[in-house]
Formats: sequence, C-alpha cells, structure tokens
Amino acid sequence: MTALGGAIADRIDGAWQALSPQEQRVADFLRSRPDESALYNSSELARRTGVSKATVSRLFRRLGFADSQEARDLLRAQRGAGLPVAVADETDPVGAQAARDVLHLQALASGLDRVALHAAAAAVAAAPRVVIVGFRSAFPIAMLLRQALAQARPDVRLVPEQGQTLGEELVGLGSADVVVVVGIRRRPAVLAEVLRALAAAAPRTVLIADPSLPPSGSDWRFDVGIESPSPFDSYAAAAAFVSMLAGGVLEALGAAGAHRVAAIGDAYETLGELGE
Repeated sequence: MTALGGAIADRIDGAWQALSPQEQRVADFLRSRPDESALYNSSELARRTGVSKATVSRLFRRLGFADSQEARDLLRAQRGAGLPVAVADETDPVGAQAARDVLHLQALASGLDRVALHAAAAAVAAAPRVVIVGFRSAFPIAMLLRQALAQARPDVRLVPEQGQTLGEELVGLGSADVVVVVGIRRRPAVLAEVLRALAAAAPRTVLIADPSLPPSGSDWRFDVGIESPSPFDSYAAAAAFVSMLAGGVLEALGAAGAHRVAAIGDAYETLGELGE
C-alpha cells in the first residue's frame, strides 16, 4: 500500500469487519489503487468493481464520508501535499506532462526577478564558501546545482554528506559565505529548523522552493512551479532555474570562472575521465 491512501486505508482497516462482502470488494479497490480512486465517482467505482452504486455510496458513509466526492477531495488534497496520486484522467499523459512543464517554464521566465537573480549569482560568485542544502526530492536539484557551481568556482559543498549531520557543516560560516537551500516538497521537518537557524546566523541564504513553502528569512527566494498532471511532481522549472543561477555565477566570475572551466577541461583530458 502506498503512503498516499493512508487516511482512507486507515478508515478501511478500522471498519473492515463491519463491511459486507460487496463493500469489501470496493474497499479493496480503494486500498490497493488509491491513485486511480481519486479519478472515479460512485458510478465509475461501481462499474469497475462490479457492485451497485448504492453499495459504493453505503461504503463511503461507513468510512465517514458524505459521498465519493469528499473522498476524492481528500486524495486530491494529499496530492497537493506532494503525495503521488493522479488527479486527472488524461488521454495523453505524455502530452499533458509536457504541456504543464512548458507552462512552468513560461511562468519562470515571466515572473523571475532578474535583479534578484543577478544579486544572488554575484553573492554566490564572491562568497569564500558556498554550502548547498537539499533533502529528499530537493536533493537531486541541490546536487545538480553543486555539480554546475563546482565547474565555475572552488569551495562548493553539498550537505549533509552521507552519514553526517548538518551542525558541523553550518557552524562557522561567515557573513560573506552563502548557503543555498533547495526546499521542494515533500520537505522533512528539519528543513524549517535549518531555515530558522540560518536566519539567526551570519551567512546569506538563497532559497529555491515551490510556492507551498511558507515565508522564511532568506536573503533571496526563487519559487518554481512543480504541479503535474502525473502522480509525481515536475522538476523541469527547478532544473532550468539551476542552469540560470549557475550561468549567472559563471558570468559574474568573469575570467576567473573561464580559467577554472578550462583547467577542469584539461584535467578531464589528462585523467581520461570523460568519453566522447
């Protein structure tokens, strides 16, 4: 069972013994396929499970819902919190996903504060040290940013490293240092503590987040759209922003950045690390 259907699955488990065999058939469908359950009304559920519409309606009442729509609303709310559930019955899911990604990219291009981006990139370029923080879904985005920045400048760390904690990584940073925090949902609770600690400490902070993250005390915040017609969030805009920020850093570094890129290219060739 996926975590997605947790609330409904718990209700089913609690009421299971009191359900009729027909109701149990529908309940099994809801519990085993919560991603599909968000798409169907009572008539569709009845057809897919081979029971009457009245049986479906009776089951939802036993589970504490007014009707199937209330249960679907719960599943959709869980999707809004980042749980993997489809909330649209797309005939062309690939096209729908691509279209939504295009919308996110257009929103990023039209809404991005260029002045703030330039200032954040300049701060990252000038910082003695850059620390990048990312958890769960945000970690690949943080890793992508670290990989790009490491080609442009030295002293870029991705934390926490495997088996390590954050405390030793964040203590001792100075006012000229920069911490980039990637806060894409679903975020662990510790992220809020990290943001509060950074707000009370010296380093400047760049926050890359989705709009669901509450306001924080970061110096620069950049929101990216992640909503998706698929059961999983989209990271197209987040990846695009990483490219924009890293490109801005390289530009701000000027000749120093170009020399580092060239030196790294020479090292690749000497070590034979990259293929064609």
